[in-house]
Amino acid sequence: MDNLSTFEAGFLIITFLFMVGSMFGWTLELFFRRFISTKNPSRKWINPGFLVGPCLPLYGFGLVVLFIMSLLPYVGQSDMDRITTSRIVWAIIAMGVLMTVLEYIAGLIFIKGMKIKLWDYSDEWGNIQGIICPKFSIIWTVLAAVYYFFVQPYVIILVKWFADNIAFSFVVGFFYGILVIDFSYSLNIVGKVRAFAVENDVVVKYETLKQEIRQETDMIKKRGRFILAFNPERGLRSVMEESLEKIGFDKVPRKKSSGHKA
Repeated sequence: MDNLSTFEAGFLIITFLFMVGSMFGWTLELFFRRFISTKNPSRKWINPGFLVGPCLPLYGFGLVVLFIMSLLPYVGQSDMDRITTSRIVWAIIAMGVLMTVLEYIAGLIFIKGMKIKLWDYSDEWGNIQGIICPKFSIIWTVLAAVYYFFVQPYVIILVKWFADNIAFSFVVGFFYGILVIDFSYSLNIVGKVRAFAVENDVVVKYETLKQEIRQETDMIKKRGRFILAFNPERGLRSVMEESLEKIGFDKVPRKKSSGHKA
């Protein structure tokens, strides 16, 4: 990257980290839903997120945030060997807070703008709108600590490798080309789900909808779709109409009309 400006080099590194984080996060969530999540009792392979391909943008942004935040303890330090414990602790706490904020913003965008809920913490103590909760904020903070002490050194090595193999940018560019196509396709599906949600005054639980479709395809074809999960045999709307109680919930509790006697 010797021939690139600082801005260009930084931009390429961020796009590279976003790609790595998105694909790694997708893999992590895939196995979590398959083997750990209590909301998948049938233990089916469920494609996580709203995109079709192996990409979870939230984790891509998360890796970029963690990478940048992990460098904070070293800002303004001439002697790298004398980084104080308090600086490291505050940096890790800041990472956990930022990941929680990022999760909240992403969840809110999908609920308010697209009328779908990609994850649901409504059953967790202290949750806010079912989007974030203390339990997962603590998990994010623990993961931030794990990242800082055990993962960051390897990420730095990976970034250095990328800097020495700039031709790999072709693969990164290919990834973003596929991502644009994937996003357009998935947005079309989300548009159909959103129209149904607005019509029925609900927010659709996306993972539950995927499971309902998976069960149907399993019964019809003895095998469920994994990648193109939103192409049921008899139409997406039909499945949503029959599964409304499972996949949706009221956005706002309905107010009872108060009558006044004359």
